[in-house]
Parts: sequence; C-alpha cells; structure tokens
Amino acid sequence: MKLTTRIFCAVAIFALANVATAQPEYLNSGQVLPSNLPFSEAVLVGDLLLLSGQIGNLPGTLELAGGGIGGETRQVMANIATSLSAHGYVLADLVKCTVFLADMAEWDAFNAIYATYFEPGRYPARSALGSSGLAFDARVEVECIASR
Repeated sequence: MKLTTRIFCAVAIFALANVATAQPEYLNSGQVLPSNLPFSEAVLVGDLLLLSGQIGNLPGTLELAGGGIGGETRQVMANIATSLSAHGYVLADLVKCTVFLADMAEWDAFNAIYATYFEPGRYPARSALGSSGLAFDARVEVECIASR
C-alpha cells in the first residue's frame, strides 16, 4: 500500500473515531430561521457541523427572497454562510452538500450562482435531486456538512 493511502486511511479512522465518541450539540443561532420550528439549525458532532436544509428565506422569516431561482439561490447561500459563521465555520469548510430543486430545468441557473461561492476546483462533494415540492414552495433547498 502506498504511503499516501496509508496516511489517508489513518486520518479517516481517526476522524471517524472522533465523531463516534463525540456528544452531539444541538445548535440554533436564531440568525436565519424562526426559533419555533421543530428542528435544529445545525448539529455539531466532533468537528463535523451538519446543517439542516436551508431555503431562500429572508432571515428570521419564512418569506422567500424574490427573483425566482436566482434570488432564492443567492439567499440560500447567504443563509448557509450565516449559519456556518454563527458556529465558527466558513463556506470553505463545506465538504458535502445535497441540493433539492423544485424543477430540474433550473439546474444550470442554480449551478451558475452556486459555483461563485467557492474557490474554483475546491467544491464540496454534492448530490442534486428533483423534488415534487419543497417547504414553503421554495425553488431550492440545500443541506450541508462542514468539517474543520
């Protein structure tokens, strides 16, 4: 086995052991979502921060940003950045995102905006799904995992 493969495996095992033994912390900054919703904004487990799905709501409300998929995508990314910052993380710490689109025909429009939030070549791993409906009639929802 190559040295780099051995090092990667050792780091992965250490990281998994750290997560497996860490007690989860349930976090709500109150900076993005109303505080009366029945889920946590984020859960911290070891060095992993798991963000609940974010829609393009205006902070503190359930009102969606105007401008269709473009406006909602920009607001989703602003909401993610705000949630990350509230818990000591930044967009560059994202390692995985899952994207839900109400209309897969808006894939290109979403990607054009999403890509601008990351350094080229340093994009989080990502999955994207079409949906028959999102909360509050949103066009897009994004959930993420960050790691320090």
